[in-house]
Amino acid sequence: MIENDEIKETKTTLLNPNQPIPPFISNLTGIDNEEVKDAPLFIDKAEEIIHILQDSYIIAHNANFDVGFLNMELAANGYPELKNPVLDTVELSRILFPTISSYKLSHLAEHFDLHHDDPHRALSDAYVTAKLFFKLKEKLDHLPYETLYKLKNLEEKLQSDLAVILDNRLEELAFREHPDNQIKHYQGLAFRMSEKKTKALSRIDKSFGEYLDDIYQEQGALSKAFSSYEPREGQRQMSETIYDAFSAGKHAFIEAGTGTGKSLAYLLPAVYQAVTNKERLIISTYTTQLQSQLLEEEIPLLKKVIDIPLPVALMKGKNHYLNLEKFLYELDYGSKDNYDFVLTKAILLVWITETETGDIDEIQLPAGGYIFFQKVSADVEKTINPKSPWFHHSYYQLARRRAQKADIIITNHALLCTDMFNDYAFLPGYQKVIIDEAHHFEETASHHYGLKLDYIQMQFTCNYLGTADEDKQFNKVLKASDMSQKGELINKWNAAIKEAKYDIDELFQLIERFVKAQQKTDKATSDLGRVQYRIKAETYQQDTWQLAQDIAARLRMHFRKLLDILSRLVDEYSLDIGDEKQFLEDIGQMQDVLEKYIDDLKVMFQEQNEVELIKWIEVDLKGKHHSVFLYSEPSNIAPILADDFFSKKESVIFTSATLTMGSSFKFIKERLGVSEQNLLTEQIASPFHYDKQVQLLIPTDFPNIRYGNIDDFVYAVCEAILSLAEVTSGRMLVLFTSYDMLRKANDLLKEMMTEQQYVIIAQGVTSGSRSRLKKNFQSYDRAILLGTSSFWEGVDIPGEDLSALVMVRLPFQPPNHPVFEAKSHQLKEEGKNPFMDLSLPQAVIKFKQGFGRLIRSSNDRGIVFICDGRIKTAKYGKYFLESIPEVPVHYETTRYLMSHAENWFHQQ
Repeated sequence: MIENDEIKETKTTLLNPNQPIPPFISNLTGIDNEEVKDAPLFIDKAEEIIHILQDSYIIAHNANFDVGFLNMELAANGYPELKNPVLDTVELSRILFPTISSYKLSHLAEHFDLHHDDPHRALSDAYVTAKLFFKLKEKLDHLPYETLYKLKNLEEKLQSDLAVILDNRLEELAFREHPDNQIKHYQGLAFRMSEKKTKALSRIDKSFGEYLDDIYQEQGALSKAFSSYEPREGQRQMSETIYDAFSAGKHAFIEAGTGTGKSLAYLLPAVYQAVTNKERLIISTYTTQLQSQLLEEEIPLLKKVIDIPLPVALMKGKNHYLNLEKFLYELDYGSKDNYDFVLTKAILLVWITETETGDIDEIQLPAGGYIFFQKVSADVEKTINPKSPWFHHSYYQLARRRAQKADIIITNHALLCTDMFNDYAFLPGYQKVIIDEAHHFEETASHHYGLKLDYIQMQFTCNYLGTADEDKQFNKVLKASDMSQKGELINKWNAAIKEAKYDIDELFQLIERFVKAQQKTDKATSDLGRVQYRIKAETYQQDTWQLAQDIAARLRMHFRKLLDILSRLVDEYSLDIGDEKQFLEDIGQMQDVLEKYIDDLKVMFQEQNEVELIKWIEVDLKGKHHSVFLYSEPSNIAPILADDFFSKKESVIFTSATLTMGSSFKFIKERLGVSEQNLLTEQIASPFHYDKQVQLLIPTDFPNIRYGNIDDFVYAVCEAILSLAEVTSGRMLVLFTSYDMLRKANDLLKEMMTEQQYVIIAQGVTSGSRSRLKKNFQSYDRAILLGTSSFWEGVDIPGEDLSALVMVRLPFQPPNHPVFEAKSHQLKEEGKNPFMDLSLPQAVIKFKQGFGRLIRSSNDRGIVFICDGRIKTAKYGKYFLESIPEVPVHYETTRYLMSHAENWFHQQ
């Protein structure tokens, strides 16, 4: 019980649930049937509970569950439901501490260092929830007046009854200045935004060799900064190779094994080059999360090592940055019906008082929150007038200014490719670039040169634009104009929108029926479970596809009519000067969207294109109606990269742990189009002792899946998983190559287990993002994580959290995957072998990535179990084994392998 911000009293009792307690609950809480057999029933304590809660707030972590459970029991025993005001500490934690990565009570207790000896027991949980509430209230009391005022306008749709608390605090704050002078106050919005002064880079009056000596040698800067530092020969070797490439104006491929420390290895020559030559360098990573890791972990480490100012900036695409002007509009005039939208607005309100970047990757939004963010991101901006006051309150423009001043810019492959294919208009000028996780660069470049169209997004656009009688974007534009006669344009606009929506329906229904009607041999299945169909030359001769082309042409015509109407609004009508900026920006945004649809529909539905394209359709048969997606990408990105990238940049450094097959860079060189004449290559071995840290197990007695024994094979896989889990106490990552097999295994494992032996976390089955699933996996002592596709790489689970890795199948691309099929056909026409020149290299590189999930430090150890016997029986199997470090390989019966695993594992 809390009074005046103090815990005044605690009460606890066990209740007899009048039914057996499931083993899972006993494991979670430590409460078993014996412990509650003499405890009172709920009915015995109901009146006491009602009395305790009388005239009070109920504070609970996930209040809907607790209060709902309590009310269900009260109703079942003839008592009225509780009507108390509620404060949900999950919801309030999400709003008031938006940058925390997890809102489980145990994680919040750890974050705030709250005493929590007995998690999942009522008294301990209640005590920690009370302490958490004090933290939340303290945070609420430090928010600016404008933030609290806007929160008050959202409160009605939140689950927590904050009205009285907010009213009291607003009354206290009236006419007071907020003490933080970094908080800006503009048009009723409070937000943090400051320009950091950039220090000029110091000179380095040493040769590059002396510079590295001072850092890498035994008594150098690294050993002084870190007591546990161990010199890595490969790390210095990588730094030297990059500097050689920079000095010679060459491109380079560097494969650096796990544990090399490649981030520091490439940052050191990058800094030296920037300082001594006074030039800007770009460092590109595959994901925005890796960008943040470089800035938040690697750069601070670097600053410990080299004592010079380091102007480094992070640059992402517009869609990552919040647009404050759009956000303010949605706060004041947007819909308040959708809970996820309202919660997201509340989260963003608090976050903008803290963030210095406005980068949405800093926080976790609810599922629907990312849909809302599309409406308020900087991506909806056209060009902001520098004279506009919002120009100086733009997070995206702030990021651009920081990048212009920086000597090293950390970006991602997506923005790097967007910049490349838009005449280098997004990033400040550069001549040298380091591309980390470079095995993804071909795929990213192909996606960005290609396109994607889908039913849901196109209909969303039409609904967003709206008709003139709806409170949608077009109506807002009309209201901003001073037109005296709007009837003609209104009628034309409404007719075009209506016809466009009708034809979008017609087009995607037709395409969906077309794909379903094709022979099974013409269809593949994506790793998301969607049916795929490649659009080939003969497709254009089919009557159904010709009809689809006609509908697409009509749709383009409707979009052109909408563009003409927008142009007339700009050309023919004068505007009040106060409305002009917003009016033109809204129209410009609408024009951009419509023009892109017109261009993309032309590319997708015309047979001949300037660049040879692979086009395909994906249909989600289990999804919502019209879950249809159209894709295209170049069949060969290499000539495009050669012309638009490699010929225009002095030095491009590609690095990754997986670039070679059989010690050769041939595959990656050909796929990217890098000339041998202007290239350095280097392979750097991992410093880890894999021969002592890993055992590789391959069973000889698994059913052969080639003969249709899929169910038998999956059963054998599940038996092996559970047997191996007994050895390693769970702590296992299982990598699949298809969602279908993963789902079958998930269901079968749950059937085979007795009394919830392990927590099974399955991608695509268990809800949550990849990072969320990984965190959940690490939070349980005995857990098994099933993953496919993205889990083969980029998942870092160091230490004892991961002791076993199972690869169910060798990661070959399905032969009928549209992109693979088209590229294979092209290679055949060139007289090459699609298997050896495409399929095998791709599979080996992905295999190496999967293998790399297990050992992340010199102290890690574990077992790799490969269910696919082809690695030993097929001629090409040697390429997989030769691609990984030398480890003990055991090719025996499953029973023998499990016995060996147990002996080895427990001897360590």
